[in-house]
Amino acid sequence: MCPSGWFRLLWENRFAIHPTRWAMASLLTFFSVCWNFPLWLLQEVFYGRRIRQARLVEDPLFVLGHWRSGTTLLHELLVSDPRHTYPDTYAAFCPNHFLFSRPWIAWWLRLFLPPKRPMDNMLVHWDAPQEDEWALCNMGIRSPYLTLAFPNHGPLFPEYLDLRDLPPEALAQWKKALYWFLQALTVQSPKRIVLKSPPHTARVRVLVEMFPKARFIHIVRDPYALFPSTIKTWQRLYRYHGLQVPHYEGLEEYVFSTLIRMYQAFEEDRKLIAPGHLCEVRYEDLVRDPVAVMERIYTELELGDFQLARPAVEAYAARSRHYQVNRHELTPQQRAKIAQRWHFYFQRYGYLP
Repeated sequence: MCPSGWFRLLWENRFAIHPTRWAMASLLTFFSVCWNFPLWLLQEVFYGRRIRQARLVEDPLFVLGHWRSGTTLLHELLVSDPRHTYPDTYAAFCPNHFLFSRPWIAWWLRLFLPPKRPMDNMLVHWDAPQEDEWALCNMGIRSPYLTLAFPNHGPLFPEYLDLRDLPPEALAQWKKALYWFLQALTVQSPKRIVLKSPPHTARVRVLVEMFPKARFIHIVRDPYALFPSTIKTWQRLYRYHGLQVPHYEGLEEYVFSTLIRMYQAFEEDRKLIAPGHLCEVRYEDLVRDPVAVMERIYTELELGDFQLARPAVEAYAARSRHYQVNRHELTPQQRAKIAQRWHFYFQRYGYLP
């Protein structure tokens, strides 16, 4: 994280770091000041003008959907097409200097990556597609994801989920940061950019304003799978990345209310998407026959000749054929509560509570 964002986050949370996390906080501070800031200056010297002058090849392709709904699988299938580019893990976590530092840093940082993601069994590597929301966080932009740092202080910056209540200057800063990051990605690889961040599901109004010709793919999944998987995701991320020992108080309510807020915004704003620029898929169909679903996406959104992407899509589908999905057991009481709180999602997307 850049120093301005890091120290502001610490100040706003009153430096409420648990003693067992002081070493982590000290290491983060060291890298922020002595690593990320100097490398950002060097990137500005060598790439600053090129980034500011870069123009996107096409408006982006956005993958929308709630956490754990299959957005990662869909993102990885889309970016297997050699005509697409994307923010990878290194760019997302080093957004201020990835163009400059990647050739001589990324290779040895591989030693510090875990083999799989903490919330599931997806493989992790620096070249894997990643959420651009992490890039915004590390550029010092506020985000609900910063809750991970101080999980016991309640949800942080919920207004950044849908951007609806932001003051004009804060919204302008958010737009500027996102566009700058996409310009940097274009300097690295001038192709159509595929972006995946679940919060974007609630930001369609802003995204269409920024990118009128953008395409959107929205993926949905059985809520009885969504809920426990999302709970597990936040629990593990709080535990691994938090500067506090998490209590998990209010986590269930946070998951319930966040999906409601996300889809209230999405259902209100989806009419702003140009005709033919939105395609919706179900996770269950994508897992069952990924090649057929991808071909339908390409046809509906007019993404170009699918036959050029088919070999790479088929190869990825073959590699992931034996992927083991996490299984979750729900009590009858939990199932009843999910059906009651998310009834509109069951009804809107054809799932039976």
